[in-house]
Amino acid sequence: MVCLCLALLCGPAIAQPAGDTLIVGYVDVPPLAYEGTDGRAEGVFIDLTRRVAEEAGYDLNFRYLPVSRTYYYLRTGGIDLWPGVTDVPALKGEVLESFVSPLPFQLSAWGLATMPPVLHFDDLKDRTLILISGYTYGGLAEHLENTPGISITEAPNHLAALAMLNRGRGDYLLDYHDPVKAVLDEFPVRGIQEYPVRTRNAAWVFSLANPRSARLRNEFDDAYLRLAERGEVPEPRVLSEGFQLPGLADLF
Repeated sequence: MVCLCLALLCGPAIAQPAGDTLIVGYVDVPPLAYEGTDGRAEGVFIDLTRRVAEEAGYDLNFRYLPVSRTYYYLRTGGIDLWPGVTDVPALKGEVLESFVSPLPFQLSAWGLATMPPVLHFDDLKDRTLILISGYTYGGLAEHLENTPGISITEAPNHLAALAMLNRGRGDYLLDYHDPVKAVLDEFPVRGIQEYPVRTRNAAWVFSLANPRSARLRNEFDDAYLRLAERGEVPEPRVLSEGFQLPGLADLF
């Protein structure tokens, strides 16, 4: 009788399916993704991730990480997915990307009106370029660091980068449109100009270290398409290589 009771008590716990909570790594790209004052993951892309995961039947556990640590955990299975971008060279062969792209990620060069416009990659040569520490810019940072004539200086975050640019500690800033605009809305920089460099596709990036990565990718894609049909999320974007600054394609 005692054994039967124990079996009844333990049975449901053993039979309960595992793995319904996914570990999500996210990086600081406000207002798309950032850590709120209470430590909670916030942002447009984060909200979309929560909505899609709910539709797909998953709970989420968010971890705020530096970019380099996010890549490492995707390769090793420390996280299940990343609301990020497609075509990251450091992740080639290590991840699956969603077919659905809900948002664009626009990378731009930013400069003061006193500086010449950036119309070609060669316009960055013989200049000092401010980069955000830890950002790879989809492999572009490494190419810039190895390009003769371009000096690199780093800032710890988007606000500090704009302050450096405003104080003349760099000729141009390379940074994504959304986080820069979020800072400028609160701390305007007089005469700042934006020059589009590269448009990339946002995507959910799944770790191949998780044996269910293909299934997860399909479930997220299907969930997003159902939500889009109901008008609850933006229409999925058509995946493409996107705009590139003339001369930039020669680097890849």
